[in-house]
Amino acid sequence: MSLQHLLGPSDDTVATNTPRPYAPTRRVTAPSSVLIPISRVELAQLSQLNNNPLRRGHSRAPTLPSSSIESARGSQAIPSLPPKPQSLPPRPTNGGNGYKRSSEYAHDSGPAYKRSRPNQDTSVVANHYNARPNISRETRLESPIIGLKNFNNWIKSVLIAKFARREGQSLEQVPRVKVLDLGCGKGGDLQKWSKAGTDEYVGIDLAAVSVEQARSRWENMRSTRFPAAFLTLDCFEESITDLLPPSQVQRPFDVVSMQFCMHYAFETEEKARMMLSNVTQYLRPGGVVIGTIPDAENLLEKLSQVPEDSEQLAYGNTVYGIKFDTRTPPNPDSWFGHRYTFFLQDAVEEVPEYMVPWDKFVELAAEYSLKPIFNAPFSDIFADESDDPLFAQLLTRMKVVDADGNAEMDEDQLEAAMLYLGFALVKE
Repeated sequence: MSLQHLLGPSDDTVATNTPRPYAPTRRVTAPSSVLIPISRVELAQLSQLNNNPLRRGHSRAPTLPSSSIESARGSQAIPSLPPKPQSLPPRPTNGGNGYKRSSEYAHDSGPAYKRSRPNQDTSVVANHYNARPNISRETRLESPIIGLKNFNNWIKSVLIAKFARREGQSLEQVPRVKVLDLGCGKGGDLQKWSKAGTDEYVGIDLAAVSVEQARSRWENMRSTRFPAAFLTLDCFEESITDLLPPSQVQRPFDVVSMQFCMHYAFETEEKARMMLSNVTQYLRPGGVVIGTIPDAENLLEKLSQVPEDSEQLAYGNTVYGIKFDTRTPPNPDSWFGHRYTFFLQDAVEEVPEYMVPWDKFVELAAEYSLKPIFNAPFSDIFADESDDPLFAQLLTRMKVVDADGNAEMDEDQLEAAMLYLGFALVKE
C-alpha cells in the first residue's frame, strides 16, 4: 500500500465511495455543549500544567513542580483568573445543557448506587461537583480564595466541636458519635470528624465521582480511621431506607451533618420533606442536626439594593456572583423554588441554588420533631467564638489569621463568607 494511499484517498476512491455520515453511537455530552463557553474556573485550572487532567491521568507524564511550570512553557506566564463580568451569564436553556447525567456514573459506585432520573437543576449540580478536580493539598493551598476556604473550615470545626457530642460532654471531652454526613462531597470534613472522636461514619452524596474520591480520601487518612461507608444517592429525591442495610442503622445516628448543601432541597416542598425524612428517620432522640446554608435575609437585603429597572437581578464582587430569576418566589402560594444562580471563584461555577427562609424552615422542621437550638450568621459565630481559647488557637492553626492576628482573606472574600449562617437542631 502506498504512502499516498495512507495519507488520503485517491481520486477514484473518492468517486466510488460515498462519505460515511457522522453518527456516533455513544454520546457523553449533548451536541449543544460545544456552544457553552469554558468557565473562568476551568480556564484557570487547565492553564496550570500540573493541574491538567490529561497530563495527570497519563502514567508516564511527569508532574512538574510549580517552580518549573513557567520554564517549561518558555516565556509564557501562567494566566490568572480573568476578571468576573458585571453580571453572570444566563444559564443554557437547551434541554441537554452539555452536562453528563449522573446516571452515567452508576457503574463506578457499585451496588450501593440507586439509579434515578434527576431533573435539570439536579443534574447541573451533580455534574458540576463530579467535574471538580480532586486536587492535592499543595495545589489546594494555591487557591485564590484559600483564606475563605480556611474560614469556612473553621466555622464547620466550631459547629462540630460545640454540637457533635453526646449529652453531658464538655468541649474538653472526646465524644464517641455516629455521624450521617448528607452531601459529604469529596470528604473534605473527614479529618474534622476524626479529630472529633467519631467512631462510625456514613457519607452520602448525589455526585458519584465525588463519593469515590471521598472513599479514597478516607482510605488514605493519616490518622486512625473510623469505620465508614460511602454511598451515592440524591437524598432530596429518594429515601435512604433502601440504601442503608439494617446492620448499618441498628445503632441510630447521633449527628446528621449537612454542610453547604441543604439549600438545594428547597426547590420544591416534596424535596424538602424528603430531606427532613432522611435526616430524622435514623437520628436518635436527643441527636442533633448541624449545617451551613446561605443566609436568606442577607441575600434578600442585597437583592433589594438592585435597582428596579436593572436588566438582571445580579450582584457580587470579584469572588462571588449571585443572579436571581425573580425578586420573589415564582409561586405566590409557596416559599419554595426561589432560585438564583451562584458563582464562587475556584469553588462553584454558576449552579442553581434555592432560598431557605429560616422561620419557614423551622416551621417545617417542627413537623419532623426538630427544634432549633442554634442559628447565627458566620459573622456572629466568629465574633462569639474567636475569643474562646480553643477556637482562637484553631484560627491560627487553620490559617484563618496569621501569627499577628491579621485575616488571610481580602474584603471580597470576607463579603462572600458573610453570606452564610450556621445552625443546629435537636430531635425531640
